[in-house]
Order: sequence, then structure tokens, then C-alpha cells
Amino acid sequence: MLKNIIKIMSVLIALSTISACASHKTDPDDFKNRVKDRFKTDIRSNGIKLFTYKAKLEMPEEGNTELAHQERIKELKKQSRSKSAKRSIYTPDLSDWTEQIELGLSKTLDMTGYCREGFMELSRMIEVGRAEIRGECNEGATDEDRERFSS
Repeated sequence: MLKNIIKIMSVLIALSTISACASHKTDPDDFKNRVKDRFKTDIRSNGIKLFTYKAKLEMPEEGNTELAHQERIKELKKQSRSKSAKRSIYTPDLSDWTEQIELGLSKTLDMTGYCREGFMELSRMIEVGRAEIRGECNEGATDEDRERFSS
């Protein structure tokens, strides 16, 4: 009888701990001062405006490999707690990182005024710790754009 109560209590404690961890949502501030991004423009002679947005998650210099390994282990543990049968435990959950990349690109485009009328995404590569989005602006280049963004 006592063994059954102990087992039940252990299971309840484990479930409550797992649900608390699984409900943690990454805040954009979790990436603060850790993301290094680069925005490259390319205006073609026919007026097509292209861009490449790259971002990389910077890790502290000391123990860089160990920290990256710890991040992967943490992701795998978080996924193994997830109830989604579609996900493999070897596929990391990149949703928070993807959201951060999209937010960074959006803010960069707003600050620079490069794609004033939106853009069409040409390619996207998002992996653990790095990402790249290539796009083409919906509007053609003006003389001001050529002057401001030409390399």
C-alpha cells in the first residue's frame, strides 16, 4: 500500500515538473546580445532589389563547444517531454529561433527602409545557431535607393 502511494506521488511530481518545463516559452530577450546579424543589399541594373539577411547565435568564447553541446542536450530533453508524435527527438525545435530571425529581418527592413512594399522570400535556411533568408523586394529600385544602398 505504501509502495503504491509512493509510486503515485513520484509520478505526480514528475508530471508536474515536466509540464512546468514544457510550458516555458522563450522570450525574445533570451537572445538579447547573443545574435549577430548582417544585412546585405544587391540592386541589379534592371532595378530588382535583392537582399540577404544572415544571423548567427554568438556563444561565449570560453567553453564554446561545451555550451553548444549543452544547448543541444537541453533542446533534446525539451522535445522528449513534448507529446508530439510527429517530431523526432533528433530534430531540434527551431520555432523560437525562427521567430527571432523573422523579427530581426522585419526590424532591419523597417529601420533601413529597403523593402518599403514588402518582399518575396526566395530562400530560407534555419539551423541551430545560424540562419539565412534571401528575398526580393516587391518594388523596384529608385534613384535614391541606388544611391543609398549601392555597394
